[in-house]
Amino acid sequence: MIVLPATPTRTTSARTALRAGDRDRDRTASHLGQALSQGYLDLDEYERRVRAAYVAATRADLDALLADVPVHRLLRDDPSRRAASRAKAELSVRLHLAAYALMVVTVLTVWLAVALCGGTWYFWPVWPILGAGIGVLAHAIPVRLATAGRR
Repeated sequence: MIVLPATPTRTTSARTALRAGDRDRDRTASHLGQALSQGYLDLDEYERRVRAAYVAATRADLDALLADVPVHRLLRDDPSRRAASRAKAELSVRLHLAAYALMVVTVLTVWLAVALCGGTWYFWPVWPILGAGIGVLAHAIPVRLATAGRR
C-alpha cells in the first residue's frame, strides 16, 4: 500500500511542502562545500550534512541544513565570484584602452589630412588625446589597484 503525504494545510508554508529536486540538493551541497572551504564547518560536519542533503525529501529539509550557515556571506566571499569580477574589470579596462587607441588614430588621421590639404599645422589632437587619456587612467588605476590587492 502506498502512503501519500498529507496535503499541506494553510498553516504549512508553501516552501515546506515543496519537494526537493536534484538541482536543489546540488545547490545545497555546493553551499556546504563553500562553508567548509571558508571555515564555517569542519570536515565531519560537512560530510554529515552533505549525506543528509542528498537524501532530503523537501526543500525545508535542505533549508534546515543551511540554517546556521551565512549563505549570503559565502556567496559574497566566493573565490570564483571574485575572480569573475576581477576578469570583468580587467576586460573593461582593455576595451576602454582599445577605444582610446582607435580615437587617437582617428584624430591623428583627421589632423594629418587637414594639415596636408589646408596647410594648417596646429596640433589640435593633443587636447582630445590628453582628455581621453586622463579618462583611461582614471579607469585603469583603480582597477589595477583593486586587482593587485586581491591577488
